[in-house]
Amino acid sequence: MSFFDYFLKLKSGPDIVFLYEFHKPPYGGGNQFLLALRKEIIKQGYSIGSSPGSKTKAVLMNSFNFDQSLPKRWKKVFPNLHIVHRLGGPIGIYRGTDIKIDKQTQKINSEFADATIFISNFSANKYMEIGLKFKNPRVIINTIDPEIFNQKERITAPDGKRKIKLIATAWSDNPKKGGPILEWLDKNLNQNRYELTFVGRTKAAFRQAKVLPPVPSEEVANILKQHDIYIAASEDDPCSNALLEALACGLPAAYRSSGGHPEIVKEAGVAFNDGPSLLEAVEKISKKIDSYRNKINLSNLSETAKKYLEILCQNQ
Repeated sequence: MSFFDYFLKLKSGPDIVFLYEFHKPPYGGGNQFLLALRKEIIKQGYSIGSSPGSKTKAVLMNSFNFDQSLPKRWKKVFPNLHIVHRLGGPIGIYRGTDIKIDKQTQKINSEFADATIFISNFSANKYMEIGLKFKNPRVIINTIDPEIFNQKERITAPDGKRKIKLIATAWSDNPKKGGPILEWLDKNLNQNRYELTFVGRTKAAFRQAKVLPPVPSEEVANILKQHDIYIAASEDDPCSNALLEALACGLPAAYRSSGGHPEIVKEAGVAFNDGPSLLEAVEKISKKIDSYRNKINLSNLSETAKKYLEILCQNQ
């Protein structure tokens, strides 16, 4: 037994291990959700760390981008260690590439995982479509940190005396985040009735829209609250945290009929498939903004954390 393995056996360890490298926002949506989940699990009385010990209940292993020697070593030292694999994607579908990474992810799942959590039904179904199976699958849709993203101090609905404010956000400049259709919207939007803001990274060339760089979560929330309608333009996005954040701040959504958008928005918005139908969706929401806002229905962070803990601690 190596010194590292011997040391692991000696320490008691945290209740839950997150096999994930956290990043300070602004960063991707998965990072945002995991930050909120970690915060809530700690709030519910569990300790969280980066490596297991003799008293560790479970490991939450996220996606594929981690040191794969770690779960292998941990399983060797603690053969009964319960490992839950959280998955978005499929990466190949989301990024518009091949499914090589997804096959590698399935191999990791097969070798180490005891259970799998998909972040949307879209994600679970797409993996099935490309022929990849995962251990003991469950679906738990992401949610947001309500201490940051909420409807406090948001602007009132437009009264006809001001323009209707549209907004889109994206951390990545991948065209599948919706840059091309947002560029089309910018060119074809009735500037006398609407104004468009974009926050984040994009390769789109805007003419009229106000463009802001990526900002921390608290600033994103404040900006969202100063707008009326969110444009969810991404394609094959399994569970858009940007969309969740906007809904939580009281913005009904004009959303691309793609990915996990429909199961997140439900009746709190209108779907679109192309530029003209996007304009129609915006106009339809504009006529009944308060009505669509009242239909926003997101999962509660506390209950979401309990669902995770139920799976993480099911063998305890």
